[in-house]
Parts: sequence; structure tokens; C-alpha cells
Amino acid sequence: MMVIGFSIVAVFSLNLIADAREMLQYDFMRYAFMAGTAMALLGGLTGYFVVLRRLPFAGEALSHVAFAAVLGAAVVGFDPLAGLFIITVVVAVGMGALGGRARVRDTSIGMVLAWVLGLGALFLSIYTAIGGSGNAQVGINALFGSILGIQLPQAQEAVVVAAGALLVLLVIARPLLFASIDPDVAAARGVPVGALGVLFLALLAITVAEAVQVIGALLILALLVTPAAIAQRLTTRPYRSMLLSALLAVGFTWTGLTLGYYTPYPVSFFITALAFGTYLLTLAGEYVVRNLVDRIYVPGAV
Repeated sequence: MMVIGFSIVAVFSLNLIADAREMLQYDFMRYAFMAGTAMALLGGLTGYFVVLRRLPFAGEALSHVAFAAVLGAAVVGFDPLAGLFIITVVVAVGMGALGGRARVRDTSIGMVLAWVLGLGALFLSIYTAIGGSGNAQVGINALFGSILGIQLPQAQEAVVVAAGALLVLLVIARPLLFASIDPDVAAARGVPVGALGVLFLALLAITVAEAVQVIGALLILALLVTPAAIAQRLTTRPYRSMLLSALLAVGFTWTGLTLGYYTPYPVSFFITALAFGTYLLTLAGEYVVRNLVDRIYVPGAV
């Protein structure tokens, strides 16, 4: 560490073990890594099915629902955390019940999203007017997250919620995979496709609701969609892809937290930038490999 003016700035060295020890001596960094790792694992594994089932739009809609739920609960004097989980899960179950097929589902999600965006704007306006700049900061945290401001109870909650949701997801993973790939055949084999879809949306809502407290409503897709999209481009094997998605999400989170510790810039920016940059590199790698294969196997190619 070094002092510049009245600020303490962390200095990165080539001794990675010493750097890690220095970083983790602070409670706020340990709590951030604890909560971030839990949400990255949950987001990465849940995100595999989000991409497979073509539900990124639902994840985006639920992130806005979570934002509105936090502010709405605060406006009416209800516990924001309880309101966050209850309202987000109820809306997710409602979306699942409204539409099963992609076109119907997207239509119902679009209607919910339009309505929720208006509610979020209304609640933010009311909450800011009531409490001034302090409440405005609460709204900003709900949008963008404050992972470095997490306390021990919040970190422990993230671990417990993630562990419970992951347990349910692993139990239903096989039939959910079958229902996601070929819902008609799965239904003919007796798989409860509709019930699995609603249950998965409820798990997605729990993931989003907990992630709002860590990375914010507007940045959830960074851990929910991008790692899974990269993994599914790198391997077609489902369980290998799920594992890779989780590992990528954890890697992005750990790297983002480390960069956030050594720089004055937001951790969420680094997580999203790393995820997006890796996705672009994956696309570039696919393009190069495809062109090399074409040159090797296409007759007459130079």
C-alpha cells in the first residue's frame, strides 16, 4: 500500500501470493469474494439454461422487476429484502404461467417489462422525494450494485441462497435439459414440461433477486448470459458447458474484484467488460478456425 495525498492506494506487485494476502486482509474484500463467488456459480449454472431456453429477455425483465420491487417495498414501508424476493418470484411464476412457447412467452414478458419499467420510475421518484439524496443512493445501488459495500450477513445470505438454488437446479437439471432441447418429446415421455418451466423461472427470479444486492439490476446479464453464451460456443456437451459457464463466471468475478481493488473504477464495469471482451475473442477465434478449415478442406483453396 502507498499513500497519495489523503488516499491510500493499493500497489500491484509480481508476488501474487503476497498481493492476495494483502487484498484479503480487509473484511470488505473477503465479503465481496464470498458473495461474488456464490452468485457467479449460481449465475453461471442458471445462465446455461437461460441461454438454452432463449430466456435472456426474461432475465432482463426480472432484473427490472427486482429494481421496482426494492423501491416499491421501501415506499410502502415493507421490508425491502422480503419485497424483493416475494415480488420477483411471484412475477416470474406469473410470466411462466402466461406463456409457454417462445412467441407467447416473449409477448407476455414484454408486457410485464413495460409495466414494471413505469412502476420502477414511479417508485424511484417517490422514494427520492421522500428521502432526498440518501434514498437516491439506495436506488442507484439497486441499479448498479455495491459489491464492495457488502457486509458479512449479506455475504452469508448470498452463500445460503445460492447453495439452496443450486441444489434445486442440480436435482431438476436432467429433466430440465430434456424439456429444453425437445419439449414435445419430453412431454410425450411424461416429463412435466410446463411445471419445470415455471419452477425454472422461479429459480431465475431468486438468482436475479439475490444478484441485485451484489452487482445491481442492470448488470445481472453479465453473469447470467455471457459466460453461458461463451461456454455453449466452446463445447456442445451440456454438463461440460454448464461447468465451463460457472468457471467463466467465477473467473470474471474474481478478476473484476481484483482490478477493482487496485483501481478507482467500479467492479461491475470490469466484470461486464471482461465477459463481453471474452465473448468477442471467442467469436474471433471461431472465425479464424472456420476460415482455416475452409482453406484446408475446400478444393482449389490457396
